[in-house]
Formats: sequence, structure tokens, C-alpha cells
Amino acid sequence: MPPADASRTARRGGRAPGGGARAWATRAPLMPALLFLIAVTQLPFVATLVISLFDWNSLAPGKRHFHGLSNYATVFTDSDMRDSVFTTILLTVTVVVASVVIGLLLALLLDRKFFGRGIVRTLLITPFLLVPVSAALLWKHVLYNPEYGLLNGAWSWVAGLFGDHTPAQPDWISNMPLTAVEIALVWQWTPFMMLILLAGLQSRPAETLEAARLDGAGPWQMFRFLTLPHLRRYLELGILLGSINVVQNFDAVFTITAGGLGTANLPYTIYETFYQAHEYGLASAAGVVVVIGTIIIATFALRVVSSLFTEEAGRA
Repeated sequence: MPPADASRTARRGGRAPGGGARAWATRAPLMPALLFLIAVTQLPFVATLVISLFDWNSLAPGKRHFHGLSNYATVFTDSDMRDSVFTTILLTVTVVVASVVIGLLLALLLDRKFFGRGIVRTLLITPFLLVPVSAALLWKHVLYNPEYGLLNGAWSWVAGLFGDHTPAQPDWISNMPLTAVEIALVWQWTPFMMLILLAGLQSRPAETLEAARLDGAGPWQMFRFLTLPHLRRYLELGILLGSINVVQNFDAVFTITAGGLGTANLPYTIYETFYQAHEYGLASAAGVVVVIGTIIIATFALRVVSSLFTEEAGRA
């Protein structure tokens, strides 16, 4: 572009002639995808938001009427809803913390070079690749079953070593229902945390680690003062993304315990309210509350991801 044209473009705000048309031409192919995304995500949410303002029971459709924010008040005051919120928080915190701790230990292991590391890494990733319902069925029938489950089989074998050939066969799901769900979810989400933290470990600057070794820093000192501060963003990202997914978990609760024995979290309670109690308005209000909470968590997650990319770009 000649200097005179460049100066005129700068005075017009930095746009070249025809820049707006060219920008629309590049964006036009994305419009069908954008319209499809709005149709399948935003329109159903708007419909859910509208339904949440009505007292609507499908068994009595003629009595449907506008209810205002009463459904939202019920969500926060109903004892069953409060219990499900507490269960959701407890389930999320337990699963995320345990997954992060175990994932960090496995990431530290896989960060070292040893024979068969690729095979071990593939095997450790496998639980995360399973369909959630399949993973829950695996734990319910293959491991937890009191008659033929592997846990009771191992229990009988260990008891036989000590002379007790007819040990009691505990019913794991009945004896510890919430713990049974938590263990299944930790098993499934640990590989996810491990991959995020392993990526963080492999992005550490090698020259800094070498300088610390030359200065006489031991393994614990390097982990505490170099590795852990470097992994802070990755830990935050794993915790936030894990929280988003575990808060919305329905498969494990529905498959393993069917929401009984005090394991009903908020998604399962919404399912019961909608499909069994047929209270469409109340279920929609609870769903909106879950979506808003998830959006808040996702906002923090996006900020962490953005800061990670900024740090990587600055390092490069």
C-alpha cells in the first residue's frame, strides 16, 4: 500500500477499503454453525427459563399458571433440594481433591523415564476413555457385587490366607453408598487430572531445574519451590474443569445407587422431580440454578486457561 493510501487508511480508523465486506465474507461460512449452536443450546435454555416461572405439573396440565420466582424459592428452601445440594458439594469436593492428589502422584511417576512408560501411560488413561455409564456398570457389577464381585473375591482370598475360609461378604454399595460412588468417579477422573498435570510437568524450563541441581537442591526442595509453583495454574485448571463435570454427574449416581441411601445429588434430584414427580416448573428452576453455577465455575476456568496461554506466549 502506498504511503498516501496508508495515511488515509489510518485516518479512517485503520480499515482498508472493502475491509468490512472482506471480514463478513470470511465470517459468513461460520454463520450456519453459529445458528445451529444457538438453536440447540440457547433456545432450549430460554424455554427452560420460561417454564421455571410456571407452576406446571404434567399430570394436571389444565392447572398450569404463572408462578413467578416461587419455584426458585422452593429450590433453596425445600429440604430434599438442600440435601441434594449438600450431597453434590460433598461429592464434588471429595472426587476432585482425591483425583488431583492421585493424578499428581501418577504424573510425577510418568514424568520419569522407565521401561514401558508408554504402555503404563496408555493403561492409566483408559478409565477416562470409557463411557460413564459403562464405567458405573463396571464398578456396580464387576467390583461391588456382593456375590460375584472382584472385591469380595479378593476379600475371601485374603481371609483364606489367615485361616478364615468363610468370611462375611459385605455389600459395598449398601454399607458405604456415597463412598462407592466417589471411588468410581475418582477412578474415572484421575487420568484427566494426570494428563493436565503431566503437561505442566513437561513444560517446566529445563535450565531452571538444572541450575537448581547444580546449587545442591534436593528432590523435595525442587518439588516444593520449583515444581509446585509452576503447577499452580495447571492445578487450578484441573480443579475447575473437574468441578464442572462432577457437579453435573448423573450417570454414576443413577447407575450405582439409583439416588438412594443419601446419594441423590442435584442432577438426580432434578431427574426425579421432572420424570417421577412431573413437576416441570420446579425441575426447570433447579436446572437453571445448576446452569448458572456451572457458568460461574466455567468463567474462572476460562480465565485460568487464558492466563496459561499468556504465560506460555511470554515464555516463548
